[in-house]
Amino acid sequence: MLSFLPHSLRGTLAALLLILNTLLCFSVLFPLSLIKLLPIAGLQVLCTRLIIRIAEFWMTCNSGWMALTGNIQWNIEGRERLDYDGWYLVTSNHQTWVDILVLQHNLNRQMPMLKFFLKQELIWVPVIGICWWALDFPFMKRYSKSYLARHPEKAGQDVATTRKACEKFKTTPVAIFNFLEGTRLTPVKHAEQNSPFRHLLKPKSGGIAFVLDAMGTQLRSLVDITIHYPDGNPSFWDLLSGRVRTVVMRCELKPIPVEFLGCDYQNDPVFREAFQAWVTRLWAEKDRLLGELHQQYPHKKAQS
Repeated sequence: MLSFLPHSLRGTLAALLLILNTLLCFSVLFPLSLIKLLPIAGLQVLCTRLIIRIAEFWMTCNSGWMALTGNIQWNIEGRERLDYDGWYLVTSNHQTWVDILVLQHNLNRQMPMLKFFLKQELIWVPVIGICWWALDFPFMKRYSKSYLARHPEKAGQDVATTRKACEKFKTTPVAIFNFLEGTRLTPVKHAEQNSPFRHLLKPKSGGIAFVLDAMGTQLRSLVDITIHYPDGNPSFWDLLSGRVRTVVMRCELKPIPVEFLGCDYQNDPVFREAFQAWVTRLWAEKDRLLGELHQQYPHKKAQS
């Protein structure tokens, strides 16, 4: 809509709108998060649902400034199979921080709001940490093998803490999200890993195994998302300034094998090997799909 403006002005305007949107939503969310502290179950459930609506409004407003300052052609398939009242485990390839806003834009109100497992320390991030806590993002503290060797009494506490945090999801549908690669794809990282995949880094199975152990049968299906940018992987500034022209996204709904629910990934080597093999097959299928998308939607010369 504002394509007649220089990219720098569009980017500045989008950044200001994002900041204002965040502060406005936080001003409503914060009082509700305080009310949610009251030990009244019905009130807590009501506050949770209202806070989720605020977050969905925040994402809708972000979609608004993306449409205002840019002109993205969205090529999306598979989203129609999703259910707003479902319980899902969600994963995607990870190429840029833009992925998160792309996912939020296309999945908002199509399925439950995406929730990430976060490191416990992130709760102290100004403003956003409170929002994550109010939205019931699970905060977890993982212990290394060396730490557990010195403190065996801590074994299993991370899963127990997460199970407790996930109890509230029994009353509200949820979509737990995990980037299996654990970090953004770059040519340097790809080379350092000697990745067997052409378009992906090696997947890390432990994260989603931890989720399935903690949440058991609550999660009914896997939503496997694949994102491709024909213009090349954009920076966050590219998105703000309207330089992203095309986004291709595919959503595939896949069953979670029942034998993988509630198992101990860390201490059961037989399960760990089987689970890693399943994840590797998923990643091989995604790599083939990305290869097809690269052929169907080849790289375009970026705008100056």
